[in-house]
Amino acid sequence: MLHIKTIEGQLDAKGLKFAIVATRFNDFIVDRLIGGACDYLQRHGCDRENLTIVRIPGAFEMPLVAKKLAHSGKYDGIIALGAVIRGATPHFDFVSNEASKGLAQACLESGVPLGFGLLTTDNIEQAIERAGSKAGNKGAEAAAAVLETVRVMEQL
Repeated sequence: MLHIKTIEGQLDAKGLKFAIVATRFNDFIVDRLIGGACDYLQRHGCDRENLTIVRIPGAFEMPLVAKKLAHSGKYDGIIALGAVIRGATPHFDFVSNEASKGLAQACLESGVPLGFGLLTTDNIEQAIERAGSKAGNKGAEAAAAVLETVRVMEQL
């Protein structure tokens, strides 16, 4: 069988610096996501002093702040955490779509990996499930994704 070179990221956060952009809106959910992300990174070797949490009003503001952090050169990875919960108006669609597109654009323009932990749910119950209940903690999953991506990017 032919040998195929495979590049994989090691889940070792030692020496890396991360910024977490977290919304204040729906903070009872977002605080759980932050806890999951910080716990994951620390369990994988990241020192507390290498974590910075930036609190912002809501999801619509995330792309601008993530872009500024990514371009600062201070961080190896950015983690975006928030919760947009559907209501009775189309506001949910506008906010979640623009935040998602903007975060992707910030990541691509800067070349700095970004972990996407912006929950977009139909109701509060779904958000709770994704913030450490039945469906795991999406904050921890976003941290895992950004850590692995940082380590892959180092090898490219």
